Amino acid sequence: MNMKEYIDEAEAALLHTYNRYQVVLDKGEGVYLYDIEGKKYLDFVSGIAVFALGYHNKAYNDALKAQIDKVIHTSNYYYNVPAIEAAKKLKKVSGMDRVFFTNSGAEAIEGAIKAARKYAYLKDGTTDHEIIAMEHSFHGRTMGALSVTGNPKYREAFEPMIGNIRFAQMNDFESVKAQVTDKTCAILFETVQGEGGIYPAEEGFLKQVRTLCDEKGILLILDEIQCGMGRTGTMFAWQRYGVKPDIMTTAKALGCGVPVGAFLMTEEVGQHSLTSGDHGTTYGGNPLACAAINEVLDLFEHNHIIENVNDVGAYLSEKLDELVEKYDVFTAHRGVGLMHGLVSDKPVGDIINRALENGLILINAGPNIIRFVPPLIISRENVDDMIAILEKCI
Repeated sequence: MNMKEYIDEAEAALLHTYNRYQVVLDKGEGVYLYDIEGKKYLDFVSGIAVFALGYHNKAYNDALKAQIDKVIHTSNYYYNVPAIEAAKKLKKVSGMDRVFFTNSGAEAIEGAIKAARKYAYLKDGTTDHEIIAMEHSFHGRTMGALSVTGNPKYREAFEPMIGNIRFAQMNDFESVKAQVTDKTCAILFETVQGEGGIYPAEEGFLKQVRTLCDEKGILLILDEIQCGMGRTGTMFAWQRYGVKPDIMTTAKALGCGVPVGAFLMTEEVGQHSLTSGDHGTTYGGNPLACAAINEVLDLFEHNHIIENVNDVGAYLSEKLDELVEKYDVFTAHRGVGLMHGLVSDKPVGDIINRALENGLILINAGPNIIRFVPPLIISRENVDDMIAILEKCI
């Protein structure tokens, strides 16, 4: 079948919840993707910040193939070596103490919410605790994750949500304080807002919230699903500031394509929250997913991925600043590492579509922002190629 025939088949069979770009992708190599007709695309999306190591990484593929030949799934009634090793490595790079493996970022958020509420319940025996989240945030599509997502358009058709959620403004500490009550059990936000427009948490804000949580006995939950795993130049974005959360979530690049996530917590929370029977998952932490985590973390170290992020990320930032200076259509640029947003004074959909036609894959973060979340292995030359294509499309 040709491209159009495949797309027609998809539209006849799949539930239409995505407005997909009109391309059928077939394979990848390095930082490039190819469609079924052989057209080559420079990828600055990486599966929405997932494929950090690029495509067709031999060591990664071989690790997965080796695990497939051993065992893929056993359930959590039994231990498995890949999960034990992955938990140990993840603890080391995060500095956290306890790990629960999930199948996605949304599931990680669900677990984090449950852990926070159980922690508070064990302290006072009540079930009316509140969580403060941020406006313009995005945490996932499940009911709990939607409940803490600070964008009404995602929530309104699915009300009522789980309840007892209050919203404050990112980087506005006074707005956070105004929402605190004696029922507040947790404050939850993305260390860098992704879907909401690429807004990094300011260092002062993060430290003020941490101090507030310590004073009030409130848990700090940081969502590192998109901004974690080296994307901002440290393994997790909060490590840039030295502000450690009580609970954190991760996913996306954790498995570099294999669906896997995790929520992690301090020993204090781990000892006084979820216990046997409180939470579970059939697939979470299975040997195949954890084999992916193990290889990803090894390759991050061996291939000096974070060093590359800091070098090429700084170069990308300079080039995006130059676009803001050069073109009136762009009003601002913000971001850190290899997670950036280019802000326009009008919708960017046409630019993104033209880029795709010219062999460059981009996505938006809101209607007026072009988002750049490429594989973490990109080079300065790849940045130059991207800029050259983008300028043709403006």
